[in-house]
Amino acid sequence: MKTLAEQQLKTKIRYWIIFFIVFLILSGITAFPIETELAFISSHSGSLPIVIQNWLSTIYNSVRITNETFPYLSYGTDWLAFAHIVIAVIFIGPLIDPVRNIWCIQFGMIACVMIFPLALIAGPVRHIPFYWQMIDCSFGIIGFFSLYFCYKNIRELELLTPYTKQ
Repeated sequence: MKTLAEQQLKTKIRYWIIFFIVFLILSGITAFPIETELAFISSHSGSLPIVIQNWLSTIYNSVRITNETFPYLSYGTDWLAFAHIVIAVIFIGPLIDPVRNIWCIQFGMIACVMIFPLALIAGPVRHIPFYWQMIDCSFGIIGFFSLYFCYKNIRELELLTPYTKQ
């Protein structure tokens, strides 16, 4: 029989995992219609600072011209979107059995930390402005802490529920 403390921990764990899954999938599927999204945001960027307006306009025009000339290159962003969805599926395991699948949470936390060197090394190589690199790094921060709260709660749950290997 589950105690109230176990039920509350499982509810918190599920909340954080679902939050992570939803935002991982949303951040992935936005890569599919990237040209359409950039067209929209570029045409509605008037209230943003001029440096960001110029950056968005440059990115939109680059994507538009690339898609017109070399549409097969966008297949790479399709795979990026697909990878986000596949990675999100990994987190169904801890949603079902958090104690047994804590390794998935650890994997996710490691992946979130790895965002920083990628953004800070590849960003300058690809001429990405520093402020945009920081936006990318914010995904690592949000993801890490949502998974850390999960991890902490799973460890507490582990103490309440003796786990036997099968």
